[in-house]
Amino acid sequence: MDIEDTLLMIPGPVKVAPRVLRAMSRPMISHRSGDFSAIYSDCCALLRPFFETANDVVIMTGSGTVGMDAAVASTIGHDDKIVTISNGKFGERFAEIGERYGQVVPVKFDWGTPFDLEKVEAAVEGGAKAVAMVHNETSVGLTNPAKEVGEIARKHDALFIVDGISSIGGNEFQTDKWGIDIAITGSQKALAVPPGLAVVSVSPRAEERFLSKSGSYYADLKAHLKSARKSQAQTPFTPAVSLFFALQEALHMAEEEGFAARRARTAQQAESVREAAKALGIDLFPRVNQHSHYSNTVTAMKMPEGVSDDKLRGGMKKRGVIVSGGQDLIKGKIFRIGTSGADTGPGGQDRLLRRWSGGGEPGAIQIIFFQPPGLNRHD
Repeated sequence: MDIEDTLLMIPGPVKVAPRVLRAMSRPMISHRSGDFSAIYSDCCALLRPFFETANDVVIMTGSGTVGMDAAVASTIGHDDKIVTISNGKFGERFAEIGERYGQVVPVKFDWGTPFDLEKVEAAVEGGAKAVAMVHNETSVGLTNPAKEVGEIARKHDALFIVDGISSIGGNEFQTDKWGIDIAITGSQKALAVPPGLAVVSVSPRAEERFLSKSGSYYADLKAHLKSARKSQAQTPFTPAVSLFFALQEALHMAEEEGFAARRARTAQQAESVREAAKALGIDLFPRVNQHSHYSNTVTAMKMPEGVSDDKLRGGMKKRGVIVSGGQDLIKGKIFRIGTSGADTGPGGQDRLLRRWSGGGEPGAIQIIFFQPPGLNRHD
């Protein structure tokens, strides 16, 4: 398999444009210099419209999970309650994080099924300092109702924390309009940067309710905000400088494309995958309703009858296409196609990507997917 010609169609990390990779190769600079401060400030200025927020934004070295950890550690103390809502792997992660710092009130739904908002409100009514949820549950390909949950949180005066890691920049995500106090994303998704940076937006309301001392030394949002607000913006600890080079370049690429245009393109690509699945008789995994929708950044499909995970994903890999399987409870039962990331070249969905077949066995299927515009052609 030629890695240069491989199409990476997993939910993340996504394909990184050569322009961003070249930016990463720039000579190292001091992380306490004016040059680094200028990069940090430029990134934050572009991230605010990316998040659709007027709130302050901090950039942390670490995966998206460090942003989730920071959100909870900075707001939830030993006696504080946090309602965590889950219908997949990453919603459950919020509960696991919450258990490290405070009292968790879990509201669990079967993986891939919609939230019951009445059950959510009943849990929040019992008293909670915060409500935490995943907007786009990557593990099941389902976009959850952040707007509606935000209304419940605000009604009961609870902070609203949202994991937007696989959503922000790909799905509709209105941080301020939905009343999200702390929103989190990761560099390896819609931003199309290598993994290793978490971005967190923080509302004044959340900051007013920070603990006097975070439960985490490193993932302390108060410390990160303090450093970001210095006359020369910086981070409280040594950052991954080369990833900041990449982030700045990727944000300028996103700005050039247009943030709304990127979301629209992602939606169109996801719809193409869903239509291909429908045409081939492949069922989508999640259940949707008036408040929950199929994700535009990752499509989860049931494994076709008689086809194993190894056969499907292994066969696609041999043909240069990498897709994801199921996780934990649904391992081997689904496969997932990612459609997030940068538009790395001109043109439409004009080239057949690859063709995978079940090896000529009886009942074998054939799946055809289209290449995102211009991938691998633009530098």
